[in-house]
Order: sequence, then structure tokens, then C-alpha cells
Amino acid sequence: MKRTLLLLTVLLSVGAMAQTGNSKKFDFANRSKDHFMIQFGSDSWTNRPDSVRTGGFSRHFNLYFMIDKPFKNNPKMSVGFGGGLGYSHMFFNNVNVNVKSTSTTLPFTIADSVDHFKKFKVTNIYLELPVELRYFSNPANPNKSWKFALGAKVGTLLKSFSKGKNLVNKNGQSIYGTSYVAKEQSKKFFNGTEVALTGRVGYGFLSLHGSYQLTSVLRDGAGPNMNKFSIGVAISGL
Repeated sequence: MKRTLLLLTVLLSVGAMAQTGNSKKFDFANRSKDHFMIQFGSDSWTNRPDSVRTGGFSRHFNLYFMIDKPFKNNPKMSVGFGGGLGYSHMFFNNVNVNVKSTSTTLPFTIADSVDHFKKFKVTNIYLELPVELRYFSNPANPNKSWKFALGAKVGTLLKSFSKGKNLVNKNGQSIYGTSYVAKEQSKKFFNGTEVALTGRVGYGFLSLHGSYQLTSVLRDGAGPNMNKFSIGVAISGL
């Protein structure tokens, strides 16, 4: 949390310096003050041991409603802030993850030689509050502007669940049919607070984005100390 406060202080300090910058006038008649931002891309957990064997396309989907506040004396820069939902889907390769376990640590069990799901994922859903310090090469017309943004987001965990589809034996033969689905829900093992650094770079409404979660994915003592790294595409008017 101290690192988050330090980051926000830096962002506000840069913003204060921007107030004394370029005084050139821009016409903001066609520039929106609020907008939606959609993000989609891949997720990974860093520092994971061999037992946490991920596979497939682990991914995220984020949807935010953002408000943009340009600096009066330097309108090429602004602060964006808002709120929304973040979905993280981590897929595993022949690994059983028992989120309903009575153990004090989350079990990751290699299941190559036992019954396992052909497709298996763990989903975490967060309520997130992002903030960005933004730069526009053409602030009067964001649709024809290069854009850069650095920021952070704080989130609280709303829901965690595992979902397995098509239970198979060690030979890969389906046990209950390909449409069989099992779902279990529990937040017991996952960190209830998410703090992440974020960044974006792009042109017009399309940009590349990335984030690195400073807080561990799992609670203290619930398993290995892993952090989430995300990269993908963002669609946003600002």
C-alpha cells in the first residue's frame, strides 16, 4: 500500500508541474469528458512453481467508466479516473485446483495420471478503481492523437471460482460426456486486495496496455507468492 501512495504522489506531482507548462489554447468542444474503456488480453502469474502449470489462453476482460480532467495550462496532459470490473481467467494444463479445500494452502495437483478436466480455469472478478496520468499529442482531437498513460489501480475481490469441463481419465477418455461441467466457488485462498501499476500507449481509440500486480494473487500463507502480469489491447476514446 505504501508503494501505491508513493505512485499516486508522483502522479500528482507531475500533474502539478504540468499546470505550469504550455499555455497554448485548444478547442475542446468535440472532446468527451467521460467515456468507456475496454481492455482485453493475456494474463500470467509470475514466480509460479512447477505445480502451478498453466496452459491455454489465460486472459482478462476489463470494463471501466472513466472521467477525464485536462490540465488548464497544459491541456496535452490530463488525469483520468473511474471505476469498473476486471475479470481474470487463468487456465491450467492437467492441474486440479481445489478452491474448496479445507487445507490452509491452495492445492495445485498435477493430474496427468488421474482423472482431470480437459479444460480447467480459475476466475477472479474484481471491482477496480483505476487512475491514469495521460499525455495527448493532439488533445483537441483524441481520435487523431498519439496517447500515453501511466497509472495504477486498486481493486477488491468480488468473486472467485473454478470451472472444469469434460472430466477425462488418464487416457483422455471422457467420463461423463464432453458437456459435463463442474463449478466451485470460494474466495478463501485469494488476496482480497489488488494493487497494480498500469500503462498504455497507442493512437486514436486503440492502444496497447499492460499491468503488473504488486500484491500477491494468493493470501499470505495460502500458497506461493505469485503476481499477475497482463498485456493486451485497449479500446478507449481518451
